[in-house]
Amino acid sequence: MALEALCGISANFGFGQKSENENDILNFINKHSANLSCHTQLALPPVRDPSEAFKIFDKDEHGKRIKIEFKKGTTTLAFKYKGGVIVAVDSRATGGSYISSNQVEKIIAINDYLLGTMAGGAADCVYWERILSERCRIYELRNRERISVAAASKLLANIMFNYKGMGISMGVMISGWDKRVSIF
Repeated sequence: MALEALCGISANFGFGQKSENENDILNFINKHSANLSCHTQLALPPVRDPSEAFKIFDKDEHGKRIKIEFKKGTTTLAFKYKGGVIVAVDSRATGGSYISSNQVEKIIAINDYLLGTMAGGAADCVYWERILSERCRIYELRNRERISVAAASKLLANIMFNYKGMGISMGVMISGWDKRVSIF
């Protein structure tokens, strides 16, 4: 019952009955699946400040703060030279001492001129670099020119700023060439 009140859903809505008003069904679907209509936005809890709301998850049942220690170990390197840029990464996916895979592609092609590296949460990195790829393509279509490496890096930083404090684990290096070779 409390969940129904929180979500604004009646217990019997849409079950075993035919709605006379199709708009009721469409409004219900739009209200409760908004992130599906705009895949570049994550669904956030319906609270004023989601980053504050997430802080309840870092306390145990006694109210003591839980310290989460992240194991680090991914290596991503990029080198500029006279003819371009070289990007090198390791290929092992680990979680602490557990090795989940030895064959992970940690270099993600954003477009023909930009590469992104992946360090941190694999799902976070792949998802947001795909979003960056989409935004870079939209930029090209609107402006009839390629996005610069600096602008692509700034675009990703601006997108990620909206999710600051929400536990996204992502270390990304954007490299490529436009008028010159760049690494950000």
